[in-house]
Amino acid sequence: MSDALEKAEAAAREAAANTVDVAQIVAAVLATQQATQQQAPAPAAPARPEFDTKKWVVLGGLGIAGGMVAALFAVAVAIGAVSVAILALVMRGLWRDFNKGR
Repeated sequence: MSDALEKAEAAAREAAANTVDVAQIVAAVLATQQATQQQAPAPAAPARPEFDTKKWVVLGGLGIAGGMVAALFAVAVAIGAVSVAILALVMRGLWRDFNKGR
């Protein structure tokens, strides 16, 4: 019986040692998995945006429309300036005639 008891005791020690070894292996594998999961993936190069034709056509159209409005405004200011100049000359002539008639 002593022999059987010694064999059982040896088997229990071996099982305990194996359990510790298996636990250490599992801990190492889990630590490795966590380390790989925590590493941030390398940032990808930013994708180059596609050329948007519609956007540039709209911007060009707005630029042309703005230029036309500015040109018409400049023409209106020029007509107004010429009108004021002619009015000033006519009023000056009338003022001279009025003063001569006195």
